[in-house]
Amino acid sequence: MRRPLLGAGLALLLATTACADADPAPPAPADAGMPTASRQNADEVTRTLTSLRRVDDLPLYEMTYVGAYDPTLGTDARPQASPFGCSLFAASGDPARPLFARNFDWDANPAMVLRTDPPDGYATVSLVDLSYLGVGPDPTGDRRLLNAPLLPFDGMNERGLAVGLAADDGATAKPVPGRPTVGSVRILRLVLDRAATVDEAVAIFGRYNLDFDGGPPLHYLLADAGGRSAVVEFVDGVMRVRRGEGRWQALTNVPVVGVPEEKLRDDHRYGVLAAELERAGAVLDAPAALALLDRVRQGHTRWSVTYGLRTGEVRLVTATGAERRYRLPMN
Repeated sequence: MRRPLLGAGLALLLATTACADADPAPPAPADAGMPTASRQNADEVTRTLTSLRRVDDLPLYEMTYVGAYDPTLGTDARPQASPFGCSLFAASGDPARPLFARNFDWDANPAMVLRTDPPDGYATVSLVDLSYLGVGPDPTGDRRLLNAPLLPFDGMNERGLAVGLAADDGATAKPVPGRPTVGSVRILRLVLDRAATVDEAVAIFGRYNLDFDGGPPLHYLLADAGGRSAVVEFVDGVMRVRRGEGRWQALTNVPVVGVPEEKLRDDHRYGVLAAELERAGAVLDAPAALALLDRVRQGHTRWSVTYGLRTGEVRLVTATGAERRYRLPMN
């Protein structure tokens, strides 16, 4: 958290090759005067926007956000009803190398690997679906990119805390008087910036009302470098937490809180994940985790990613088959 950014505290190690549906609505024209959550000076804005580069024909972009932002202001993503799938798991069978992995299953939109290191939060690497910023396949120079920190669909911070989301059609979140309300994607940014452990992340969820309006309701998987994990769900309007009791925890698009394990395995993707994690004793390196994600990928899987919660290694495979590797310096 307070280290110089390499373009932002994240070292690009390697780009290699290895692994799609509805198009977003055409974006509105870029507006240099649009409101953003940016708290940057003019030089930081320029450095941020000029750091953007296209690295994959998904298309996939990379960008380093330089400077500060207000995570409580700006735009909120409201995913529209669509095939919002996703498969996630945390594996800590090797305590020295706990791992978080996920498939993001959604529409064929451009994506971004985003590096952030805000002055009042943890450095992070996260993945953003750019369609929710209103930008198109070529976002070069678009100031709406300055809101990208607000929309992580999964990510990890320098303390080894990772989080990802998935649709949960039955979830409902009733507002609690006195709590501020944030979007159902925005909460991931608050967690990544402010939580070092699963317990701290759960506490952050508990301080906000979540807004599921305009999109599918969600549930969330959390994991940390200490091998802890938890699923956060909203059952009958109330936040509920199912903590990992063994060396792994998985999540797809079926509720898990209060559901027996044998019933969860009726879901095909959950069943495949559970069987392999048990067989492997929850000891998976990144290649094995990516291979497992490949077994549960769908026709609209946009990316598969693994986060090394102690090593800081990130491996990303997009729907094009391209693989990229990153390392987030851990603190």
